[in-house]
Amino acid sequence: MRITGRTVMMLLVDALLINLAHFASYFLRFEGAVPPEYRTTYLITTFVSTLIYLVSFAVFGLYNRLWKYAGTGELLSVVFAVTVGTAGTVAVIYFTAPMRFANTVAALLWFMVLGLVGGSRMLGRVVQEAGLLAGTPENQKRILIAGAGDAGVTIVRELKNRNYREGRPVGFVDDAPQKQRMHIIGVKVLGTLSDIPRLVKHHNIDEIIIAMPSAASGVIRGVVERCRNTQAQVKIIPGMYDILNGPADIRAIRPVQVEDLLGRAPVKLDLEKLAGYLAGEAVMVTGGGGSIGSEICRQVAKLNPESLIVVGRGENSVFEIEQQLKGDFPGLHVFTEILDIKDAEKVRLVFQRYKPGVVFHAAAHKHVPLMEHNPEEALKNNVLGTSILAEAADVAGVKTFVLISTDKAVNPKSVMGASKRVAEMIIQDMDRISSTRFVAVRFGNVLGSRGSVIPTFKKQIEKGGPVTITHPDMTRYFMTIPEAAQLVLQAGAMAEGGEIFILDMGSPVKILDLAKELIRLSGFEPEVDIPIAVTGIRPGEKLAEELLTQAEGTRSTTHERIFVAKPVAIDSWQLKKLLTTIETRGSYLTRGEVTTLLGAVIPSMTERKAEVVNLLTG
Repeated sequence: MRITGRTVMMLLVDALLINLAHFASYFLRFEGAVPPEYRTTYLITTFVSTLIYLVSFAVFGLYNRLWKYAGTGELLSVVFAVTVGTAGTVAVIYFTAPMRFANTVAALLWFMVLGLVGGSRMLGRVVQEAGLLAGTPENQKRILIAGAGDAGVTIVRELKNRNYREGRPVGFVDDAPQKQRMHIIGVKVLGTLSDIPRLVKHHNIDEIIIAMPSAASGVIRGVVERCRNTQAQVKIIPGMYDILNGPADIRAIRPVQVEDLLGRAPVKLDLEKLAGYLAGEAVMVTGGGGSIGSEICRQVAKLNPESLIVVGRGENSVFEIEQQLKGDFPGLHVFTEILDIKDAEKVRLVFQRYKPGVVFHAAAHKHVPLMEHNPEEALKNNVLGTSILAEAADVAGVKTFVLISTDKAVNPKSVMGASKRVAEMIIQDMDRISSTRFVAVRFGNVLGSRGSVIPTFKKQIEKGGPVTITHPDMTRYFMTIPEAAQLVLQAGAMAEGGEIFILDMGSPVKILDLAKELIRLSGFEPEVDIPIAVTGIRPGEKLAEELLTQAEGTRSTTHERIFVAKPVAIDSWQLKKLLTTIETRGSYLTRGEVTTLLGAVIPSMTERKAEVVNLLTG
């Protein structure tokens, strides 16, 4: 126990309360007429009893707690400390005093000490709960909380602990029948979610906080829709992906984002398996400064690797993730390497220097339209770069190599998608001859990643529109960045070698619906405040993406959200011929030659020859 001025003051107050409890116990038992023999017992044992209680209080930590935040645990500590102190007092009196304690006096002493000491401890909490602390603002925001579960209760506690500086909770809304009209930590459940518009008007609500982190996206959309009919500001606490490492916190409350409306059930991770293949290993992440790569770095850092090697071509993004990792994980060895994965000599040197046990290959050119205009760069980076990394991993004795792939690699119509399909073939072909476990993980679009549709839409909305889509019926699969990274790590733990893991992407989302939702979340009405323009499908784009070819099919794994594509035969000779051509002619390849080369290994690309001719002559 650390002795401070506060501790000394608490000891003195406790000593006074214990003596008061002693006196009151005897006084009440004998109705003010204490027999002389018991007076002697009282006088002899008071000092020793006070000392016993104080020691018991110290042992149970009653002097090392902030009581204005007291909860059930603190109350139990007081009960245990008082019980032990009372038992010690009775034992001392039994062996040393001329008269034994009357049973009633012992019971009264327990109740009196518990009431006085416990009451003194809880006084600060009572004042805090009642909102009576000095400096409480006069004009706090009036807050309605949607969701009377654990997250909502935590938000109310946080608001009270901050003395209502962030606002005062007026009530909850929740659809659970058993919670209606109930009071939860002093705040009443005023109605159901459908009552939000009426309650906002009746109670002059300034802000609505959606506190349902595990709710389905459809429920969140319904709440947001009801909130739109009010003048209140709408905020939300993070979904389960964001609060896996701790409870809901008022600092995490933020405006509703489109990701909240598309969210799905949180990923269940097999931490034992993850720790088994990542803990104590040197882990390398290529494309470590990108959206997916940087999130993989953050997730890996939590699993106690021996070191983390962040590889990337853009110095600014690599610098940013390096600073974040060193700040959040000061005990982790973080190394950075600025390199181009097409530089075979530098790649070999880096693998020899760090000897990684696990590699996550997230570096890639991913923009479909850009790669249509620069097809040779897609081949050089996504195909040749992957081959160089895979060969270096094999030579360095890497245990597990995980390629981050895309749904655009399935029956590809774009150069980018085809280049990623070839990358999948390369790691499957390499797995046949290497002791390294080479696998790929295939998934769809990632919400909020750099250059993806949502940041583009946001910029267009900021400029007043129009928001541009290429086709009103176009759909895409979406998942959040943390979800994708966590499933990639989990798939790596299942790797036996040669698999293409398919992540469960849920249902496809219409891009038009996504654009309208984002416009509404920005405070505007689609086609009223912000126009939506249809620009036409771009070269290489498909109306809908697929996750599997007809030939592949899937089998399940031990994880409900991860499947494995059945292997498809690979023409190794054609693959090597393609790689040799890229190595020798690379930057000099024409668009037509790129399509012909890809068509030799990917049948769906032969269908693009007519389109290529049109592009060349158009």
